[in-house]
Amino acid sequence: MADRPKHSGPLAGIRIVDLTSMVFGPYATQIMADMGADVIKIEPLTGDDTRNISQGPVPGMSGVFVNVNRGKRSVALDMKSAQGKAALTRLIEETDVFIHSMRSKAIARLGFDYAAVCAINPRIVYTNCYGYSRRGPDADKPAYDDTIQAECGIPYVQQLMTGEPGFVATIMADKVAGLTALYSTILALFHRERTGEGQEVEVGMFETMASFMLVEHANGAMFTPPTTPAHYHRAVSANRKPYKTRDGYVAALIYNDKHWKAFVEAINPVWVTPDMATLAQRAQQIEHVYAKLGETFLERTTTEWLDLLGALNIPAAPLRTTDELLQNEHLIAIDFFETVESDQGPVRYPGVPTWFSKTPGKVAGPTPLVGQHTDEVLAEIGMTRGAR
Repeated sequence: MADRPKHSGPLAGIRIVDLTSMVFGPYATQIMADMGADVIKIEPLTGDDTRNISQGPVPGMSGVFVNVNRGKRSVALDMKSAQGKAALTRLIEETDVFIHSMRSKAIARLGFDYAAVCAINPRIVYTNCYGYSRRGPDADKPAYDDTIQAECGIPYVQQLMTGEPGFVATIMADKVAGLTALYSTILALFHRERTGEGQEVEVGMFETMASFMLVEHANGAMFTPPTTPAHYHRAVSANRKPYKTRDGYVAALIYNDKHWKAFVEAINPVWVTPDMATLAQRAQQIEHVYAKLGETFLERTTTEWLDLLGALNIPAAPLRTTDELLQNEHLIAIDFFETVESDQGPVRYPGVPTWFSKTPGKVAGPTPLVGQHTDEVLAEIGMTRGAR
């Protein structure tokens, strides 16, 4: 395995003890690793289950796992043994962040709830990644992306759009919750930098997605009395979809009044009426407007529409596959993808999406095998493999 690269990202010097699994927590800590943190992934002796949920070059190195655990150091511990608990305790003494995705009762049974960990290291930031907040009646209810999507109304708004309930085709709840766990942990670290105080952080996937969904879908239901049902009409319009062209599809948003005026002057559609002149007027008849636009887009090819809309500075894009995304010219031009050597050969990772002028992030390194760094990390805290 290649040497662990030196890192000058904004989290360089921060150590994370990571007891998360699947995607919610590991996605948060993957970003921390890319930003320079030393992330020590604590795994059971058999490894994280996510190692085997999709295809990879060798068993235990699935594509999903490899992506969200890159650059971390894997320490395999039997957390039910006295030796495993002793090793984790020593790690906690010298770490900045403790993050886990176990249920509250389970982490307490192991002896590593916040009270216990704070007693070991009062300056620590302790982040709980839960399905549901432990403060409510669903505290220990099991949760996965699909069930949280259902709980927060995603299949419902999909049904409003398509007539059938459905999940969105990405693990949105896991990833949005992961980003929330990331920024919540960083905020707690910022507070510690100013005050010296550690603290406990709780991130519930359900609460996160409720907040996420209600940004637009609370709509008029926020007011007393309500002015609309709890959904944003434009977002759930049955005609809000890519426009079919003569030879393909185009996604375009002819939305504000400037764009609308430019489009109408360029195309001069016969169906446009004076009561479509303003955004407010169009919003009142959005289904009709979308339907008529759909008919109009059938009149030209995808290339013709993209050229015209580009000239008018109207947001538009062709439909791409996820395979095409991996070959995107813009992403390649900005060196978005980073190839890292590993024992399984070169791995081309999607890279860091943000840019820093002084402390840039980068893919932190290859993804570890189960327990690959156990000896190395234990040696750093004055212990040996026999002590796990």
